Amino acid sequence: MWKSVNGSLVHTTDISRVKFRTNISKTVLERLKNVADKNNTHVNYLMETGLEYVLSEGVITFNKDLRPKDRTQYKTTYDKELLEKVKEFAKEHNLYINDVIEYSADFVNIENSKKRDHKHRTE
Repeated sequence: MWKSVNGSLVHTTDISRVKFRTNISKTVLERLKNVADKNNTHVNYLMETGLEYVLSEGVITFNKDLRPKDRTQYKTTYDKELLEKVKEFAKEHNLYINDVIEYSADFVNIENSKKRDHKHRTE
């Protein structure tokens, strides 16, 4: 992101975001990539809207026996506070974080998702 400092624009890193690596279903990831491309956003921004929804509901119905077999490593950034809440939520429900992320993919909200150029904003 860019910040205006004494009339000049300075490029800075958004400290509210953290890098996170997880394993996620290739099928889910491809579906989200297609939606992101069609809507001028990124996969992680879509995932964040789904995670926010799941956390707001406070309930998750997940069958551990039906975990996908096509998981692949996925590295991205998330909002720091949201990721901490997801970690706690997963722990409370005896799930892995990637289970919660995959589950939340069904609840993405395109209208509430940040646009692709969000990281290039000026504050």
